[in-house]
Amino acid sequence: MNLEKRVLGNKIPSHIAIILDGNGRWAKKKRLPRTFGHKVGADNLKKTAINCSILGIKVLSVYAFSTENWNRPKEEVDYLMKLPLEFEKSYKGNFEEYDIKVMFSGRRDRFSKENVELLNRIEEKTKERKGLVLNVCFDYGSYTEILGATKEISQLYKDGNIKLDDINEELFTNHLYTKDLPKLDLLIRTSGEQRVSNYLLWQLAYSELYFTKKLWPQFNNKQLLIAIHNYQKRNRTYGGLKEGK
Repeated sequence: MNLEKRVLGNKIPSHIAIILDGNGRWAKKKRLPRTFGHKVGADNLKKTAINCSILGIKVLSVYAFSTENWNRPKEEVDYLMKLPLEFEKSYKGNFEEYDIKVMFSGRRDRFSKENVELLNRIEEKTKERKGLVLNVCFDYGSYTEILGATKEISQLYKDGNIKLDDINEELFTNHLYTKDLPKLDLLIRTSGEQRVSNYLLWQLAYSELYFTKKLWPQFNNKQLLIAIHNYQKRNRTYGGLKEGK
C-alpha cells in the first residue's frame, strides 16, 4: 500500500499548522536573492493548501510573517508586504476550484491602507466557502494575541459584563484569533529548527510537533504525507492514560 493510501486509511488531522521556515536559506544555497526564496515559498503554500484540501484537512494555519519579522532588512520586508497582492492574483482560480476559504490572523495596524483593504477583500470574497480554511498568520505573534485577549477580557470584567468566575479556558479561547477554528492537532516546522518561535502558544498545548530538515520550498506533498503519517502513529492521551497502558 502506498503512503497516500495509508494516510487516507487513518484519522486525518482536522487542523494542521506549519512554520514556513527556510525560504532565505534555500535561495542562498542556490546563490539567489532571499526574496526569490520567498516567492518560491509562496508558490509552495498554494500547492500545499490544495494538497491539504484534497486530503480532507479542515484547517491549515501558516506562519507567513511574524511580529518580529519587521526587524529583517528593509528590502526583504518591502518584498514580503507585496506578497498579499501576488497571493490574490495567483491563487484566485485554484482556490475557487477547491472552495478554499482564506482568513488572516494577526495585527493589521502596521500595514499600509492598501494591504488592509486587500486582506479584508480576500476574506470577504471567500467567507462563504465550505472547503479548507487557509489561516494565514501575517504580522502574527502569540504574545500579542494572548495579551490582546487578556485586555479584552479585563475590559469586560471592568465594565461588569462578566464575573471573575466566568473567566475560564473556553472564554479565553473565544478571544483569540483562532476562536472559530477547531483545536490544533499537528504543528510542522521546516528547515531543521526545533522551536515554536512565538507561534500559536495557547493553541498548541496538546498538539503534536513534527520537525523536518527540509527547507520550506522543498516541502512537497510527499513530505506532507510523511508528517501526517508520523502523527497518525502517535498515542495522543491529552495528559491521561489509556486503559491497559
